Amino acid sequence: MAGFGFTPNDPGNNEGEDNDKNRENLEAMMRQMQEQIKQQFEQLGISTGFAGFGIPGFGAPADGKAEALPLATVRDVAKKFATTAGSQPLGTKDLTAIDSACEIADIWLNEATLFPATSSSLPRAISRLDWIDSTLPGWQATMEPLAAGLTAAISRLLDEAMNSNGEAEESPIPVGAIAGLLKSFIGSMIATQLGQAIGSISISAVGAHDAGLPILEPARPLLIPENIDRWGADTEIPKTEIYLFHALREGATARLFEHNPWIVSYIRSAIVEYGAGIKIDLDAIQQQAEEAMNNGANEISIALDAGIFTPEETPSQRAALSKLETVLALVDGWADDVATLAAGDRLPSITALRELQRRTRATNAPSQQLFKTMLGLEVSPKLSREASAFWNQIRTTKDIAARDNIWSGILPSASELLAPDLFLASTEIPDDLSGLI
Repeated sequence: MAGFGFTPNDPGNNEGEDNDKNRENLEAMMRQMQEQIKQQFEQLGISTGFAGFGIPGFGAPADGKAEALPLATVRDVAKKFATTAGSQPLGTKDLTAIDSACEIADIWLNEATLFPATSSSLPRAISRLDWIDSTLPGWQATMEPLAAGLTAAISRLLDEAMNSNGEAEESPIPVGAIAGLLKSFIGSMIATQLGQAIGSISISAVGAHDAGLPILEPARPLLIPENIDRWGADTEIPKTEIYLFHALREGATARLFEHNPWIVSYIRSAIVEYGAGIKIDLDAIQQQAEEAMNNGANEISIALDAGIFTPEETPSQRAALSKLETVLALVDGWADDVATLAAGDRLPSITALRELQRRTRATNAPSQQLFKTMLGLEVSPKLSREASAFWNQIRTTKDIAARDNIWSGILPSASELLAPDLFLASTEIPDDLSGLI
């Protein structure tokens, strides 16, 4: 099939009629692709609010702007997932059990960490659906840089295509047209993926900080009784011990985030760095569209989960992912050491509870669900175990203060987790500085 008006001019042809016809065919094909993507969103019950392709001749949003991460879409998708799985309302017994566990946990944690308790005036038990509403602003603040990075990458492609004279002559489907199409729905695509991840996490997470992310403002313990009951359903460990175990971990992580706000910025900056380095390779989309045209196909299949929209991973992005994975492991490992120390011999099943937690983390960790979906990052359970051992050794070699004060300085790298003594030596200031002069 001949190109749609983007091939060199042929003096023997009626250029005006051919170009008009080809332009109409291209517009029809691009609108078909857009309609197909809209239908995929609508199957999930999502209103995309598309307003054209954002390129000359295809229409654009009235204000020229698109929301990087549509919060309403995230909420709708997440709640659809949670509703499908079911969300039990809170009962009086649930509220009493969680409040009691958190109150006891706070007392024990005071002996196990320097960081003081967070506010206890807010509810500490929540249902799955209410958990989504409570954490949604935090999810948006944490993950919006990813959506912004994708939007910026597509905008750069669109600008390059509009400023290039040679591109249009080489392909019947110009990059500019495809980039315009992507720009019109990228926010909804990311919002859909994030909503699916949050909905899935709401079914398994035992608390607001189970993923090791700062998604609650202000940071405080917030537990989901329904999920805690499910977590311990196949064990003979007493329910009171299970509640206390999760209250200790949740309370420890909340204290860490509340009293070390720079860690919140550190985690989000890693996602910002990843998003800023995104570069989109449209070759797969362009090739698919061209093949469909050349074969005379009436439909072009563009699947949201087909991998054709996966960004290229650059060295800077790999570094950002490594930074993110390490700090998540440090948070998880620190919470494990603090909770274990706080429990002491007061929880007879603490060893069994920690082992169950590790097995659960290895197969269905909330952070794994999220980052595998959004970033393609496999958060290693092994790294969390190494981080836990690191914090334990720092505490036993020094003390609780030495362990907790590390959060106010330079954090260890993944390789340094295996050598706590060397890390300590590298951060200590010698008594005699004469040798440095």
